[in-house]
Amino acid sequence: MKVKVISRSTGEFTRERSQDLQRVFRNFDPTLRSQEKAVEYVRALNAAKLDKIFARPFIGAMDGHRDSIKCMAKNPNYLKAIFSGSDDGDIRLWDMASRRTVCQFPGHQGAVQGLTVSTDGSILVSCGSDCTVRLWNVSDANVADSDYLSDNSAKPQAVYVWKNAFRAVDHQWDGDLFATAGAQVDVWNHNRSQPVNTFDWGSDTTISIRFNPGEPNILATSANDRSITLYDLRMSSPARKVIMRTKTNSIAWNPMEPMNFTAANEDCNCYSYDARKLEEAKCVHKDHVSAVMDIDFSPTGREFVTGSYDRTVRIFQYNGGHSREIYHTKRMQRVFCVKYSCDASYVISGSDDTNLRLWKAKASEQLGVVLPRERKKHEYLEAVKNRYKHLPEVKRIVRHRHLPKPVYKAANLRRTMIEAERRKEQRRKAHSAPGSIMTEPVRKRRIIKEVE
Repeated sequence: MKVKVISRSTGEFTRERSQDLQRVFRNFDPTLRSQEKAVEYVRALNAAKLDKIFARPFIGAMDGHRDSIKCMAKNPNYLKAIFSGSDDGDIRLWDMASRRTVCQFPGHQGAVQGLTVSTDGSILVSCGSDCTVRLWNVSDANVADSDYLSDNSAKPQAVYVWKNAFRAVDHQWDGDLFATAGAQVDVWNHNRSQPVNTFDWGSDTTISIRFNPGEPNILATSANDRSITLYDLRMSSPARKVIMRTKTNSIAWNPMEPMNFTAANEDCNCYSYDARKLEEAKCVHKDHVSAVMDIDFSPTGREFVTGSYDRTVRIFQYNGGHSREIYHTKRMQRVFCVKYSCDASYVISGSDDTNLRLWKAKASEQLGVVLPRERKKHEYLEAVKNRYKHLPEVKRIVRHRHLPKPVYKAANLRRTMIEAERRKEQRRKAHSAPGSIMTEPVRKRRIIKEVE
């Protein structure tokens, strides 16, 4: 006769150390836990609510400039270093950890319009409305030693005077060349006081410039004549140009997909393009209610941050039509420049009120050391939330954002105008001969023509 008994080995349940957790055995048979989905749904709901409770994105402001901040630059060698330039000609190096000035770079007689750092992080290039390009030596001590005195100031390594005022500057991702934007596009070498190459297409001022992260010889510019132009340094003339209905204020290349770039436009939207197919935008990113002034991609290439004239900072998915996050404060004025930190954990914004502000890229993220158990818990809650994000209650909580009253009213007005325009177009089409009026998709509507 067989007798069934429950046999448990003490070795399986005995802890090796007193600090170890007790081993728990679970049976994952779905028939044993009929309420599993209901329990997970409640967890997803609670996780979404807790995210809202712990959403504290603003970390602190960096005060010191005396005029509005127009440009910023990251140092690729140091996570916590950020350069900023203002309208009064002041350039500062900030330590983001202590949120104070490490070094100043005086010299510009007018507004600083562009900043960029060389690939090795040793040279800072600045340009301004005083028609000069200045090269500064960024010593390791200036960046690494956060105990450096804030009144420490550096002297320029070289000063190049040119005929026209400059609007922007950018350095090659891999190489010794940098390019400036102004009355024309000039390409410079560190060791030459004259441009090594000059490009000109049209008579209007170029206002932004960006080198491609994957191909060092390709760069994109935007100009006051509403054009976005691609240049190849290996050719003697510009490659391609697309003309839009409104001006593009800034351009950012996707570092993980170097053939794609996103343009921040005056019409409150951002447009993602494939550089090989400029006749149509890949995606239109909406939500701002005023001109988008600056844009910067995350190092992961999955998100980008925008700063707008409507005094808000928004974070978008690279393929998302609407923003994932909106940041604003009562004191923050028009945002002229934004940057992602090199580790994609923080966002820095510079605005008209002379302050740089430091934000978390994920509003409810826990700062400091996270224990392994905490990290696993966060990952589990994120997975559960992602699993039930399509359900109405979870979706409503995750999507809800508090907006300042002027932005809320402007968004409502903008929606009303767009809806009225859509209805008008539908009526015009209904009362016209069939086929005489073609509805153009949004991705093509803002593009006038492409010039080869």
